Amino acid sequence: MKRCTRLLHCVQWMAHLLSAALLGLASAVHAQQAWPERPVKIIVPFSAGSATDLISRQLAEALRKELGQTFVVENKPGASAAIGADAAARATPDGYTWLMGGPAALVTNQLLNKKLSYDPADFEAGAMVAITPNILLTRPELPFKNIPQLIAHAKAEPGKLSYASFGAGTTSHLAGELLTQTAGIDILHVPYKGAGEAIPALISGHVSLYFDTIMTAMPQVRAGKLHALGISTARPSPQAPGVQPIADQGIADFDIAPWYGLVAPKGTSRQIIEKMNDSVARAFDNPEFRQRFESTGAEKYTMTTAEFSRFVQAQHARTQKLLQAAGIAAQ
Repeated sequence: MKRCTRLLHCVQWMAHLLSAALLGLASAVHAQQAWPERPVKIIVPFSAGSATDLISRQLAEALRKELGQTFVVENKPGASAAIGADAAARATPDGYTWLMGGPAALVTNQLLNKKLSYDPADFEAGAMVAITPNILLTRPELPFKNIPQLIAHAKAEPGKLSYASFGAGTTSHLAGELLTQTAGIDILHVPYKGAGEAIPALISGHVSLYFDTIMTAMPQVRAGKLHALGISTARPSPQAPGVQPIADQGIADFDIAPWYGLVAPKGTSRQIIEKMNDSVARAFDNPEFRQRFESTGAEKYTMTTAEFSRFVQAQHARTQKLLQAAGIAAQ
């Protein structure tokens, strides 16, 4: 009898544990299916008004309409996106904190810094969002109007030209390195803190060239202050009419641009990750949103989560090769 009583207690105890486990599992499944049930935060690792900020705010509004919940953009600029990336990496992996990542946060910071407060591997690839093509700018009075003429001029007078960027390791710098390495020309790199410094330096004659985002480049071109030599993506952009891709001007496979994608802290539910990816894709199915989004110069660049992961890995390998060829090592 005692043995039967003990056995009954064991069965009841096991049933209680199983019930609790099933209840916990059901709660977790409900939370994943119901996500988002409260406001979602998108950390932007750059200042308000930056390209990353503008893209994030437009997407946040589209996601609000798509998912019926508020998406709040929180700017955490500084240290080449490391401050914002670190904050996002340390957040609870519950789907309520995301980082609008890009080349700096997910690739170049790791290659340029021996001691980084976060690891890009601390993130789950969520939803690739967009790219913003770069325009290679020069002054109208300089004696080259396209890429072949620029290359010929640079080879005739090696070391005489210079190009600005908005910082070492940024896409504008890497675009310049890709140009000099593939064309076999010698052009001095001069880093600045952003377009606010680089464009005046170009206009005033302190530098000869500058790879700038399409958003800030084209107003200068339309005003006649600067001349567009080419666009950095393989395809032309409707936001830069008449600007020919560099890849179509004698430098095959030239295709480089700033990119933007949502990533979440490692450990975030796969169901939530996929739901975010699907929601971003559906947001772009709205013609009104897509037209408004692309009027800024950004271009839709969505893909699956697996493709996004492979994309970041490919960007890492390519950037590492460019930096090594330029003699730039981690500090």
